[in-house]
Amino acid sequence: MSETKTLCSNLKKPGQNQMEKLLAALEISKIGVWEFNERRNSVYFSKSSKSIIGFEDDPAFGDSLDDWNDRVHPDDRKKYFQDYQDHINGLTPIYTNKHRIKCKNGSYKWILDKGKVINDHTTEGYIHFVGTHTDITDEIENEIKVANALTIATKQNNKLKNFAHIVTHNLKQYSGNFESLLEFYDEAESHSEKEDLIVHLKEVSAALNKTIQNLNHIVSVQSKKETHVEKLCVSEFVDSTLKLLDVVITESNATIINKINPKLYIYYNSAYLESIIQNLISNAIKYKHPERNPVVEITSQFSNGNIIFKFSDNGLGIDLKKFGKDIFELYKTFHHNEDAEGVGLYLIKNQIESFGGTISVASEVNVGTTFTIVIDNKKIK
Repeated sequence: MSETKTLCSNLKKPGQNQMEKLLAALEISKIGVWEFNERRNSVYFSKSSKSIIGFEDDPAFGDSLDDWNDRVHPDDRKKYFQDYQDHINGLTPIYTNKHRIKCKNGSYKWILDKGKVINDHTTEGYIHFVGTHTDITDEIENEIKVANALTIATKQNNKLKNFAHIVTHNLKQYSGNFESLLEFYDEAESHSEKEDLIVHLKEVSAALNKTIQNLNHIVSVQSKKETHVEKLCVSEFVDSTLKLLDVVITESNATIINKINPKLYIYYNSAYLESIIQNLISNAIKYKHPERNPVVEITSQFSNGNIIFKFSDNGLGIDLKKFGKDIFELYKTFHHNEDAEGVGLYLIKNQIESFGGTISVASEVNVGTTFTIVIDNKKIK
């Protein structure tokens, strides 16, 4: 990077006016010029190059090639030197690199650095490299703004899709409960049976009303960065979901064993937590083994700073060798069940991952399935 001596010497030769015009044009365009001559061990940075980073009035800057190299952002240095070396080794026709450079005031600017070896260094035994510096900070910052806006839009779109899945999938459970209870009501022969069914209808109605309130709250906070969270008792959420699924549980002779620590609270989105519990329990019942009544056990434990929830059943099981990679994909089903939609597991996976958690599955055909949910203990109060 040493065009000082070369350019200065050129000014004394024929073509001086052309060189002056070239340098003036580059300075007007704010494109810096640099040169490095390995044989002379000399480096040159034009006034425009220095000006980009605030050293235009510092005559000492540029005495060494490392005056620039040492100011390259640490995260960009590896590629910066690699791109430089790749051109010297003939791997690229032109040296091109984008890197951040530390200015005199401590801030960083983005530089488009281009250059080329102008001598036959393989035979001459030294490198003569010339290039340009262009300040592309505004361009990069605009790209970052666009990328951030796209990320926000994508997150918002995912939230809306999540909301739509909750509405269509979860509310279907309520619709089915109402339909079943009303059929039982029509078939009831005694006044006491009808009264019992009215009680169940009221319970389902109350649960539906709460769910609608939760969904309404999601709509009201969609424009916010973070999904709304509140302190929730997991065991109580399980119990309330069992009331919602009372008809299905009774019809299937299912046994639900809630071993969640009653003192366990987490900060979570209430609609998401309800959706997760409801889907896992209802799926365990839906895919029960035909030769036995369904049993679902729900447990919690702490391990390595995480809290772990397990939902285990004795149902049909899933052939993971055949379907393992599709378990949590949208619209993927694994049993010949006319009610299967392939939405529930996709939905809860997204809801769990939105809070930094994970869900995995272990299953054996005709034995049962266990879903394991791991949540970072930092989210637990």
